[in-house]
Amino acid sequence: TLVAADFSSKAKFATVIDFETDAILYEKNSNSKVFPASMSKLMTLYILFEEIQNGTFSLESKLDVSEKAWRKGGSKMFLEAGTQVTVKDILRGIIIQSGNDACIVVAENISGSEENFANLMNEKAAELGLKNSNFTNSTGWPDENHYMTSSDLAILSSKIIKEFPQFFHLFKEKSFLYNNISQNNRNPLLFSYSFADGLKTGYTEDSGFSLAATALKNNRRLILIVSGLNSEKERREESKKLFEW
Repeated sequence: TLVAADFSSKAKFATVIDFETDAILYEKNSNSKVFPASMSKLMTLYILFEEIQNGTFSLESKLDVSEKAWRKGGSKMFLEAGTQVTVKDILRGIIIQSGNDACIVVAENISGSEENFANLMNEKAAELGLKNSNFTNSTGWPDENHYMTSSDLAILSSKIIKEFPQFFHLFKEKSFLYNNISQNNRNPLLFSYSFADGLKTGYTEDSGFSLAATALKNNRRLILIVSGLNSEKERREESKKLFEW
């Protein structure tokens, strides 16, 4: 593997891979556990994409919103308890708005409970070859037993793009209006780096600012994971720097 000697990232954890070849272009503590925060929603999405592809749900299918989903703190798409929401809206609510409520709705409608869904996430992780990941919830809510590595996040990101090209365009949508509340996509690169077209941010106090990102330039796609940055600005600038490098 090619490892960069002449580049040093401020990120505590980082991985950059070439999408076509899976070659590792840069890594820093890439097999160390990170708290993935909302980046773990990529696994929730992977499972939902698969269910849609298998025909279990269509984009028009309606999912029930529980009290638990409605009550959940953190980022949300502002679902109302006791209502139904289409899969099409749920996808945007997770991808663009990073809705914790949306993830819980998915978990409960697929597996009956979030606990059962976390087991499914772990089975799927094993199947996909993610060697150092463990999930205890569908949202990335902080839990010391809920962790991934930047290497596993890069693999998962790559598989999402390869296996579900029909949904990939959602990741570059800049805003989504639901329940009369419009929210911008949290991915800062969509607004500041013209080659970037997707994936997912994460932030918790323990994990700092993190990002799973992809960019396409001169017909070459890269996937980048950074975690442990100190500010939104640092996350944005470091990601751009690494991509350009």
